[in-house]
Amino acid sequence: MPDSGYNQFCPVSMAAEIVCSRWTLLVLRELMLGSTRFNELRRGLPGMSPALLSKRLKELEAAGVVIHVATGCGSGVHEYRLSEAGSELRPIIEAIGVWGHRWVTTEATLKNRDANLLMWDIRRNINADPMPPRRNTIQFIFNDRPPSERNYWLVVEPGNEVDLCLVDPGFDVDLYVSTDLRTMTEIWLGYTAIGPVSDDGRLVLIGNSKLAADLRTWLKLSVFANVEKKVA
Repeated sequence: MPDSGYNQFCPVSMAAEIVCSRWTLLVLRELMLGSTRFNELRRGLPGMSPALLSKRLKELEAAGVVIHVATGCGSGVHEYRLSEAGSELRPIIEAIGVWGHRWVTTEATLKNRDANLLMWDIRRNINADPMPPRRNTIQFIFNDRPPSERNYWLVVEPGNEVDLCLVDPGFDVDLYVSTDLRTMTEIWLGYTAIGPVSDDGRLVLIGNSKLAADLRTWLKLSVFANVEKKVA
């Protein structure tokens, strides 16, 4: 718990002391989405300093929300996992996300667009089933971004986790996805559909015709994309 709290015995107050510190809900979000190692958590929290992430993980561990376990993959390799208490927070985090999608305006959300975070989210929501049963390399090109945030490669291989590369992995590219960051973020969040932005040229697909035709199938959208918005 933080050093200074609300000094109220109310359970809402006591819970808030644990989960409402800055970044804590997002750390829990990342753990719920399957990130278990420190560097994986950092990739889902690009604006959070390593020192603060370490501090929040220690606080959550002390509160019994997170457990820190050895992986058996080598000396000093550990993973962070939700405890039983932490797992009970899942519907609460999901409900906060639903509320945020429904009641926060589209423009306010899109002001916070982030290419690295978007691609990390896309990477962990790829459905490899409709893809050809071989290595598939997909290059995303954000034509409005500076060079450091312009090119991303997804490498999808049967039996392996999808790999997100920030530098060219050296494989032949099967499909180029060229767009701007705002349009891709709108697609991801369900604000716009793939068809209209393809028709008006904001999304251009070049390469393997099957991968291009199946984009709507292998590109799974945000879990909140189907939530009805109540504000524009």
